[in-house]
Amino acid sequence: MTQLIREMSNTAQRLGIPLGVQLDLTYRCNERCVHCYLDHDDHGEMSTAEIKGLLDQMAEAGVFFLTISGGEILMRRDFFEIAQHARSLMFCLKLKTNAVMIHEAEADRIKALAPESVQISVYSHRPEVHDAISKLPGSLRRSLAGARLLVERGVKVIFANVLMRNNFQDYTGVQKLAAELGAQYTVDPTITPMMDGDRSILNLGIGQAELQQVFRDSSLLGTSPEEFCDLPKGPLAEADAMETLPCSAGHTFCYVSPYGEVYPCVQFPLPTGNLRSTKFLDIWKHSPQMNEVRSITVNDLPVCSTCSHSSGTCSRCPGLAYMEGNMRGPSSQDCEKSYTRTGVVTAGMMAHSKAKPADGLVQIHLASNENVVNFR
Repeated sequence: MTQLIREMSNTAQRLGIPLGVQLDLTYRCNERCVHCYLDHDDHGEMSTAEIKGLLDQMAEAGVFFLTISGGEILMRRDFFEIAQHARSLMFCLKLKTNAVMIHEAEADRIKALAPESVQISVYSHRPEVHDAISKLPGSLRRSLAGARLLVERGVKVIFANVLMRNNFQDYTGVQKLAAELGAQYTVDPTITPMMDGDRSILNLGIGQAELQQVFRDSSLLGTSPEEFCDLPKGPLAEADAMETLPCSAGHTFCYVSPYGEVYPCVQFPLPTGNLRSTKFLDIWKHSPQMNEVRSITVNDLPVCSTCSHSSGTCSRCPGLAYMEGNMRGPSSQDCEKSYTRTGVVTAGMMAHSKAKPADGLVQIHLASNENVVNFR
């Protein structure tokens, strides 16, 4: 996060301004990615008029960073009308797409929107691997064709590479492919549970050995996705660490679904209100659920506040913790990451210990993919 954005975030936090919003226009998609956490049926998306009205409300509330995502954004025939309205309101616009539907005309229109960036999901440089994940034959070829058209027009393109067991060995190939095309690259080893709470897709996640490789690969420094999740990092004095906020969700950032539902974050599916009955700013300021989320500091986390990782190495996501049953509890996926970074067992791992054999060897089952760590 640049110093300017950090200063903007700190100011927005102090003034209670929703600096950034991710708006999903639709959950419909032309791909069926094996790790996707969305229900792709249309259960009553907001109309064009509703979305444009929402954009007006968000601009008035002080939103500056707007990420338009899905599903696949180009599945909405009114996408460009909505995006053009967003640009007229002077949002810093980011787009997320699989680029399968981007041809010359679409690339020209996206260029005219002057987005800050266009993020494209690329899972492998090998068509057989990427297409098996997306479940759309020919999708890698079509995504890369769309990406090239955007790069040729001077649009900043970012390849987003979610790491799973079946594509982990290909991340260096995707890095090279991005460099050859003139795109940037981000990597994310986190698999997110389904928004309905189903955690079965976490079995797709990479193991501890692969996580260690990711965290120790110097070529990946600075390639983690940045959605304004960042707050001041450690190492911090203990008193300061206890007063820090878990993340920006509900503080300077929120998420809006295609149905007008407002959540603290796309990875934090706690309903806080619906825009079809309540104004955006009223939800942001007065929702009891949103205010509960923003009241929580590290000191209010019974397990994590006792953990040495809380002052710097842990990237605990309260949304992932919420989907495990307690937004004030630890996130087993983030415990696993922090343990992998440091080799030091976290308080959350201790709390989730399943067995303590008589010889004093403790087995910790990392909940995201049932890897086992033994320590004394």
